[in-house]
Amino acid sequence: MRRCGFLLACGCAAGIALTACSPAGTLNALTPRDGFSLDADVSYGALPRQKLAVFRPTRPAPPGGWPVVVFFYGGSWNSGDRADYTFVGAALAERGILTLVADYRLYPAVRYPDFLADSARAVAYGIDQAAKLGGDPARLFVMGHSAGGYNAAMLALDRRWLSATGHAPAALAGWIGLAGPYDFYPIRNPDAKPVFFHPNYPPQSQPVDFVSPGAPPSFLAATRDDDLVNPQRNTVALARKLSAAGVDVTRKLYDRGSHATLIGAFAWPLRWMMPVLDDVTDFIRSTPPAR
Repeated sequence: MRRCGFLLACGCAAGIALTACSPAGTLNALTPRDGFSLDADVSYGALPRQKLAVFRPTRPAPPGGWPVVVFFYGGSWNSGDRADYTFVGAALAERGILTLVADYRLYPAVRYPDFLADSARAVAYGIDQAAKLGGDPARLFVMGHSAGGYNAAMLALDRRWLSATGHAPAALAGWIGLAGPYDFYPIRNPDAKPVFFHPNYPPQSQPVDFVSPGAPPSFLAATRDDDLVNPQRNTVALARKLSAAGVDVTRKLYDRGSHATLIGAFAWPLRWMMPVLDDVTDFIRSTPPAR
């Protein structure tokens, strides 16, 4: 849920010794730029943080358009910027997936649930604009890592958020949660406590409580040794509950890596650590369009 020690963990894991450069910046700097075009400053709302970056594949679109991913990053809902995750948008776009990396308002400017309202607006933008951008609106996926995985889960499982934009979870072909917190009260992370009004937690704010047979197909992944978001309580338990409800679930637990490198492994210097990019791509390609 935090920035995940991202700046240190990714650089160390990659074995990169570039000084005066953050590992996130290093991964972005080492990302090939020939597989996509980038529009880095697209507004999905009127507020400064209601912006996203659009990564369009350079390869020809298939009939009906490219599949679409709207991605939300982590950071305990109090840090993060779309520019830090160029390597994620690039990795998916070079595989033929139109990718939108979205900012959302953060604490202390806002608390729960305002960032969910922003996330829903970003997904609504993706649904409404997909065809114009060359994507297939019936093959749109919401994806998030860590705190962003929580955002993705709430949009996919709790219809309140997309309904406010005139859409519904049924519009999603599927959703992808990477080390997301789905059942995390009482909160132990001090950075996240004020976001959810600790200890007076708002009701109906945990994704695990919104599992239903009508939920979109789900891809849930974590590393076994994640010491920031417990993979058994969150990823494994939610996957089990979704499966029991009859939802199509793909669950992956990776033996190598950490909370931070689960998303860092989308960048080519870290892909040796785990096949998460391949697995996410396979899930997107094999999942049928929304009805």
